Amino acid sequence: MAKKMVRKLFILPIILALILSTYLPFHKGSAAEKKPTEKETITNSYEEYLGKVKDKRPDETIVIEYQNLLNRENYESLESYEGRDGISVVSPEEGTMKWEFDVEEAGLYNVEIEYYPYKGKGMNIERELKINGEIPFRNAQYLSFSRVWRDATKIEQDANENDIRPSQVEEPKWQTTYFNDYLGYEQEPFRFHFEKGKNTIELTSIQDTMLIRSLVLKQHEEIPTYQELKAHYKKNNYQKVKLDQEIKIQAEQAAFKSDPMLYPTFDRSTPATEPSDPTKMRLNTIGGDTWKRVGQWLIWEVEVPESGLYEMGLKYWQNLKSGSYAARTLKIDGKIPFKEMKNISFNYDAEWQVNKLEGDEPFFFYLEKGKHEIQLEVSLGALAETISTVETDLINLNQAYRELLMIIGSTPDLFRDYQLEKRTPEALKKLKGAKESLEKVSADLTKKTSRKGMSTATLDTLVVQLGQMVQDPRTIPERWTSFQNNISSLGAWVLTMQENPLQLDYLFITSSNLETPSSTANFIKSGWFSTQSFFGSFFEDYSSLGGTSGKDSITVWVASRDHGNILNSLVKNYFEDQSGIDVNVEIVDAATLLPATLAGQGPDVALGVPIASPVNYAIRDAIVDISQFPDYQDIEKRFSPSAVVPYELNGGVYAVPETQTFPMMFYRKDIFEELGIKKPETWSDLYEIMPYIQKNQMNIGIPINGVTGTGAVAGIESTLSSYTMFLYQNGGRLYSDNGEVTKLDSPEAVKAFQDWTSLFVDYSIPVLYDFANRFRTGEMPIGIADYSTFNYLSVFAPELKGLWEMVPVPGTRKSDGTIDRSASSSGTATILLKASKKQAEAWEFMKWWTSAEIQAKFGKELESIIGVAARYATANQEAVEILGWPSAVYRNLESQWKWVKGNPEVPGAYFTPRHIENAFRRVYNDLDDSRETILDYKQIIDREITNKRKEFGLETNEGGSHEERNAIE
Repeated sequence: MAKKMVRKLFILPIILALILSTYLPFHKGSAAEKKPTEKETITNSYEEYLGKVKDKRPDETIVIEYQNLLNRENYESLESYEGRDGISVVSPEEGTMKWEFDVEEAGLYNVEIEYYPYKGKGMNIERELKINGEIPFRNAQYLSFSRVWRDATKIEQDANENDIRPSQVEEPKWQTTYFNDYLGYEQEPFRFHFEKGKNTIELTSIQDTMLIRSLVLKQHEEIPTYQELKAHYKKNNYQKVKLDQEIKIQAEQAAFKSDPMLYPTFDRSTPATEPSDPTKMRLNTIGGDTWKRVGQWLIWEVEVPESGLYEMGLKYWQNLKSGSYAARTLKIDGKIPFKEMKNISFNYDAEWQVNKLEGDEPFFFYLEKGKHEIQLEVSLGALAETISTVETDLINLNQAYRELLMIIGSTPDLFRDYQLEKRTPEALKKLKGAKESLEKVSADLTKKTSRKGMSTATLDTLVVQLGQMVQDPRTIPERWTSFQNNISSLGAWVLTMQENPLQLDYLFITSSNLETPSSTANFIKSGWFSTQSFFGSFFEDYSSLGGTSGKDSITVWVASRDHGNILNSLVKNYFEDQSGIDVNVEIVDAATLLPATLAGQGPDVALGVPIASPVNYAIRDAIVDISQFPDYQDIEKRFSPSAVVPYELNGGVYAVPETQTFPMMFYRKDIFEELGIKKPETWSDLYEIMPYIQKNQMNIGIPINGVTGTGAVAGIESTLSSYTMFLYQNGGRLYSDNGEVTKLDSPEAVKAFQDWTSLFVDYSIPVLYDFANRFRTGEMPIGIADYSTFNYLSVFAPELKGLWEMVPVPGTRKSDGTIDRSASSSGTATILLKASKKQAEAWEFMKWWTSAEIQAKFGKELESIIGVAARYATANQEAVEILGWPSAVYRNLESQWKWVKGNPEVPGAYFTPRHIENAFRRVYNDLDDSRETILDYKQIIDREITNKRKEFGLETNEGGSHEERNAIE
């Protein structure tokens, strides 16, 4: 009896501990709190900041110049630079500058900056602001300052008489602007509180270089209404001008622009577009999907014949934002003429529109005789407050999601009552608040746009679901998956609503005696245009890039039209004249290369060849061993040794690396701060923080085939990329020196496989997941992904800006204390076909193409067309530094790159990732012994390698080549 009592007393605490661990969420504390945390994230909003510093706005102007800069001897200074008197100081791409100054009267001030976009990497300039040592509010962490760009040349035509898109070059000039909200939610410049007496301003560099002339504390000048300005016109006796003909400014001929993405585009939907051609490509418009981000602007120059009052209008097409409108701010000579021009609305329509700028009456603009600048800048208009509200709701819903996740997990039990009213009242309160807020936003949006549509559908769906979840929290588990999807949809909604695409054909200045131009052509003209276009399609070669073809030219194949257009432009501008070699660039599907080569119809050079292909071509004697060229060793120095490894075979090198990517680690700084943990440097560190993450029903992402949202490396290659981190860090290898067999039976390879599979089997790391979405919601606050994911996340989740970081992958600590962060890479290559009769000329082209200057130009051009999400992953290490990576991010990339290793490619190597994944699935799904499994699959892979080597007469592990064995027999 006593024994039973003792047994019960012993078991009771265990049962209580299990119950508590099941029902109580993990909170930061104990061991987790002992870990030093990262820099604290700023969460307070601008509205909260103003609520705490309610103050008057003194009518005082305080100029802060070079003499106010502390430690100014540490910075480069320039006197009377580019026509600006006084001393200006260079704010480099790294570091903090601090100014100290006196304020006579405490209060709220706007801050104006006069700056020059100094030579740098061509990115928008970003700075973090501190006032008296503190970041005042969340959006002060990112102040954005634009650069100035223009077309490098006028629009020219190729050999086929199609317009060639001009390259974009920087045209820096002095600019004066206020510290503004880079997201566009605040329509007025930020106001900051300064104390009476000594104050400091600090600007910390986040991205690129600028030259600063001065900072000025002042009050933003109030903009008059049109009625007030109209009274001013009357007082000064300004007269309306009468023109004989409107003054047209073709939109594609913009003088300046804020972004290299704002290049001329084309429209062939109607003959009314100016200029137009039924069969040829005419760059006759600008904007569209590239002119949609807040802060992007275009400037046109126009000359008027006399001083007076003019009307203004434009021809536009807003066919991308159904159920809403696009907004623009108009400036003339750098100033908004009146309040109504702060937010000009362009409603959705399937057709081109021509409208004068008007309200209840036509608007008149006073222009002095001579040249003027007309500027249109993307804004959010009246929707700014709406989008800001929804983004706040999104942040609250993500927080509520994580709080609920800690209780019910990612796959909740549908038959269990989690008692959420008692255990997570704050989360339910956030759900209720978001429901009420989104309901109001939907109603307001319907009122503003006079219709329901795509813009309200997402909101209405979430409102209904939140209402049901709040009314009966017991239904939350069964609604969990759809709730997660709806949060992702709301994030996409915010992204979409932040975008304001607008395409322009022309602007015009007119007078009241003239008719407004028509937006469409008449029936006869439209019919004839369509007929010409139809019949012309039988004769025009729209896949041609207008290159030089013939016996004396080399042919280069590229798979993408965007890549082909950029390459063709670079060839014409920077290669043909300098080298005397003509190049014919052709766009050909990548799958065509092998059959065309075998048929003797291939090109001289092929670009963008997959990483596994060069060795496969080499064993067929179809491509040239480029290491035979006398200057090859100099060219190889451009790349990391790891980039060349996949293209080596039997002492030869059969391709020049073109792109190279490798894995990095991504983690959410805000969530790590909440949990009281720090980013892992080693796998041991990762194992140590894993309980704190998983106890809160969150998880870790390590890529296996099937994972999405992880960048360029996909499929079974992602499985190999994952395994080789453990393999190389353990000192293992994939293949023997001559590539005849794998080394997967080595102790290092077996241990690596055991460690790797253990993460998934023993620690329940997910195999299938969407990394970007889970990272965004916080369900997966840390993961390993291809480094191109950085650009994707920057665009996909802008609300997380500053809340996450990309760092080197976890490593293995060696006996000497160093951390081995070895990881494998992927990429593409450029090859020289052996059938080429111009191998010397083709080699000259390959050297030019892979040079740092051209790779950087190509990358910037590509980014200007597709956007930052498509940043080019060049293998040229010097070019990577020139491309638009923020310096802190580039340092992390550079740090990881030193540890990157190339996976050798051998005949039959396609079996390696395939069967490593099969081995993983056996262990993961069937719980087979990891050691025995990898040894079994090692034999299968080796047999295929042997068979492939026999097929091509190469030496095998069985002894001798296939031909030698036949001779013996």
